[in-house]
Amino acid sequence: MAEIEVKASQWRLVEVGRVVLFNNGPYTGRLATIVEIIDHKRALVDGPSNDEKITPVPRHAISLANIILTPIVIPKLPRAAGTGAVAKAWKKEEVEEKWSASAWAKKREQMLKRRSLSDFDRFKVMRLRKQARFEVRKSHAKVRASAKS
Repeated sequence: MAEIEVKASQWRLVEVGRVVLFNNGPYTGRLATIVEIIDHKRALVDGPSNDEKITPVPRHAISLANIILTPIVIPKLPRAAGTGAVAKAWKKEEVEEKWSASAWAKKREQMLKRRSLSDFDRFKVMRLRKQARFEVRKSHAKVRASAKS
């Protein structure tokens, strides 16, 4: 018989301890973790925050349509864990540090910064990109010229 290798899927599962990102509602752009799964469309979330500037996301039920599952998981978080236990596990797993180090968070931050630019700021970005493109083309032309010689 042929040897078959069974691999676990790489899907992000709705599971207790999964860190989620709000994409809709009053907490848009904030992080929380799934504490309990209510049914196939809703989950109970709680979002502690290490940053004093950002108020924590209170424990509440949320539709799964209003959140995005991130690859970050708090392992072995008990079902329906209290806010204190969630906050302790959140800090221990360094969720916010992992999130801010991820390419997804950096790209999102860049997108939000670009979205908030004024017309003059967009003009300055265009000019800088033109200058950079000119320098690159100049160096490529120099390399091509030296290759022909």
